[in-house]
Amino acid sequence: MIYQFYEMNHAAVAPFRAAADAMRLFHTNPLNPLSYTAMGRSMAAGLELFERVTRRYGKPEFGLPTTVIDGTTVRVTEDIVWSKPFCNLIHFRRDLPAGRAPDQKLLLVAPMSGHYATLLRGTVETLLPNAEIYITDWIDARVVPVTDGRFDLDDYIDYLIEMVHHIGPNTHVIGVCQPSVPVLAAVALMESAKDPLAPASMILMGGPIDTRKNPTAVNQLAQEKPLEWFRDNVIMNVPWPHAGFMRPVYPGFLQLSGFMYMNLDRHITAHKEFYEHLIKNDGDSAERHRDFYDEYLAVMDLTEEFYLQTVDTVFIKHALPEGKMMHRDRLVDTKAIRNVALLTVEGENDDISGLGQTQAAHKISPNIPDHMRMHYMQPDVGHYGVFNGSRFRREIAPRILEFTARHARGDERPNPVKRVIKGGKAG
Repeated sequence: MIYQFYEMNHAAVAPFRAAADAMRLFHTNPLNPLSYTAMGRSMAAGLELFERVTRRYGKPEFGLPTTVIDGTTVRVTEDIVWSKPFCNLIHFRRDLPAGRAPDQKLLLVAPMSGHYATLLRGTVETLLPNAEIYITDWIDARVVPVTDGRFDLDDYIDYLIEMVHHIGPNTHVIGVCQPSVPVLAAVALMESAKDPLAPASMILMGGPIDTRKNPTAVNQLAQEKPLEWFRDNVIMNVPWPHAGFMRPVYPGFLQLSGFMYMNLDRHITAHKEFYEHLIKNDGDSAERHRDFYDEYLAVMDLTEEFYLQTVDTVFIKHALPEGKMMHRDRLVDTKAIRNVALLTVEGENDDISGLGQTQAAHKISPNIPDHMRMHYMQPDVGHYGVFNGSRFRREIAPRILEFTARHARGDERPNPVKRVIKGGKAG
């Protein structure tokens, strides 16, 4: 009933939201003398704030029509090159200059944890000048008809293996946050099967490989509650008229509510400052707020089976670090990984995946040669800063590009990455 109430509340507020938006336009119209007064700006700011906090945010666009390669602006086109009911694989195809050698191929596995793949827009934008980028564009379970079947963690891993096969040899896989576990599992399965298309390297960033290390509030909740509690309290059926009507899901709005509650003071302060920026006509600061929250407040639903299997496997049983994780009827043996290089990245102030949780991948993959492994901890960043922001651009991205270039296989060596790394801590 909570999902239905959420939908009814959104519909009930819609006329007031439309009226607020119309009144905001009236108070910001240059022809209206009130728009030049403190009272007019205050009214317009309050109306915009009301409209934004009551809006349902749709799936954002990547909005990356160009990139700069060797000082030249080139066109970028988003092509869907592989597709299944719960995911599209997007290739950011760049119009490269004639005769240019190919760049390294990076499969960027976006989190399937409530937000859309566009949360990694900044990650893509940063890496795009130096790599062929593919990204998993996970599809909102709310819009997938029940007739398209189930989707669980085992299916997720199968999808990853199929996508690596589609992209071809010498692929490097980057798992951001939640995908770290299925990426490591997929690589272990491919290595166990002696798959010739196993990735050249994997980069795991801010992921819950072993949540027993420095457990965060998210980890502690999963430990305190039995799996039945999650099934009884957070699983709901998609209401009509959505295409996924009657599909049991973990709703995105619940996930978002939990994340916002963890940092409620910060979000309240951000909206208060947004209101003040509007009154002061500080357009740049207001636009930064809009850009962040347009992305942050856009959420998607997860299938019941994927969510519960992930909670049980990763956060309750710790099956992967315990060496007990199963993929269907096969043991996921991370000791089988010998030929895939491993880079792990963590943020010093990460309150989602605590320090050491991602680094644990090295301990459970002991047969990767030392010269093929690296761990990096980025000082002064939280979870979001591991894959976005100025420190990611300046410190983390160059390390990723240099690591993948160093571990490219055979004759498919990419163009050299002309970057300089300064500061930070590596080991």
